Amino acid sequence: MAIIQTRGLSKVYTLGRNKEVVALNKVSMSIEEGEIFGILGPNGSGKTTCLKLLLGIIFPTEGEIEIMGENQYSVTAKKNIGFLPENPYYYDYLTGPEILKFYGKLFDMPASAISKRTDELLQLVGLYDARNLSLRHYSKGMLERIGLAASLINDPKILILDEPTTGLDPIGCKETRDLLIKLNQEGKTILLSSHFLSEVERVCTRIAIFHRGYLLTSGTLEGLLKEYQAANLEDLFVKAIERFDTSEQQMSV
Repeated sequence: MAIIQTRGLSKVYTLGRNKEVVALNKVSMSIEEGEIFGILGPNGSGKTTCLKLLLGIIFPTEGEIEIMGENQYSVTAKKNIGFLPENPYYYDYLTGPEILKFYGKLFDMPASAISKRTDELLQLVGLYDARNLSLRHYSKGMLERIGLAASLINDPKILILDEPTTGLDPIGCKETRDLLIKLNQEGKTILLSSHFLSEVERVCTRIAIFHRGYLLTSGTLEGLLKEYQAANLEDLFVKAIERFDTSEQQMSV
């Protein structure tokens, strides 16, 4: 059963007089409940635009979005979504528990529920012993983990992550990967945007490849490797983009 679905989703930005940029072009895809779905693509391919549209942060030029049977602006849908942006901003002088309390209040959670959830999440992301430190003393990896904890404060059914391993060392990447697998096993549907192919290959149930605003292909890794006669995800990624670029060149001749 699809928990997220898009139909002909497009986003066009107007940049001055008679100049437009197509960030997303008629994308139709579905994400099944309980899977880890990976969105891949080069910089500028439309990945982040797609996530912002799903979250209702920006408005689509055309097309439809359905999340848990509701549109993307539904309060019910939003209460069941956790989001970690690529470059989150935090108040440096707050501690981990204080930042989680802040996000909990945004969801109108009772103080007792916030307190209980905060302890659970700090334990989950391995930051309980650092609970008295202000965020300005956090490492890059610790900031990524507190961001993940903040995205989980409302115990969401859907977790949307934009480049969650950017800037992390190999140990940090493994810890994040293991945590995502654990969360998925607990029943959370995870939508993961990344350009780290190895991380996506290890955790994702299905993937989608974006390029120049188009959804080139989507499916299970095994099925796509067979379809493109690719040796691995990197090979598949390159072949999908090369096939698209070749097709575009032929059409322009």
